[in-house]
Amino acid sequence: MALNFFDQFMSPTHLGIPLIGLALVLPWTLYPTPTARWLNNRLITLQGWFINRFTHQIFMPLNTGGHKWALLLTSLMLFLITMNILGLLPYTFTPTTQLSLNMGFAVPLWLATVIIGMRNQPTAALGHLLPEGTPVPLIPVLIIIETISLFIRPLALGVRLTANLTAGHLLIQLISTAVFVLLPMMPTVAILTATVLFLLTLLEVAVAMIQAYVFVLLLSLYLQENV
Repeated sequence: MALNFFDQFMSPTHLGIPLIGLALVLPWTLYPTPTARWLNNRLITLQGWFINRFTHQIFMPLNTGGHKWALLLTSLMLFLITMNILGLLPYTFTPTTQLSLNMGFAVPLWLATVIIGMRNQPTAALGHLLPEGTPVPLIPVLIIIETISLFIRPLALGVRLTANLTAGHLLIQLISTAVFVLLPMMPTVAILTATVLFLLTLLEVAVAMIQAYVFVLLLSLYLQENV
């Protein structure tokens, strides 16, 4: 058992080499490559259906200019889902529990949406900082508040993903520790606790998928404001 519950979030190393690079590359090796055959197997068909449905749902409300981001955001969605779910396996490491990694995803993509808005429609992009019909005395205050909220967006993206996954992993470790402690003393209570642990694990699988979807959905909403 780990001496510290937060040891599970430390990036593992082997011979002094960080293994986070291997964890980042691994998801791409788990997806089958589509073939040129008329009929694919069930796995590739299911994978293609999921990607098509997700892409259609995310980009349906966007203008045509935002459809250029389809490949990038769909790949990011698959990448985050795979990393989040793989992190629930025993003896694994979840890179998306690192705030630095999530901010590395959030800041450049958010900044790209802002730059696109400033380049394509600067008047509308700056108009978001001041709602129409604002009383004159409130104009400076509202501009400051909207500017702060604009710069908080990437921080909210990264912190949301990190906090949800970190909290789930900690809960799983706490409850699993309680099961091992209670098993020799109170087997019945330990079995009930193990049932709660099983249900929590199912919930965490759902959270891993939902948080990846929310991350990409919020990026698409920021893009929608600027295209």
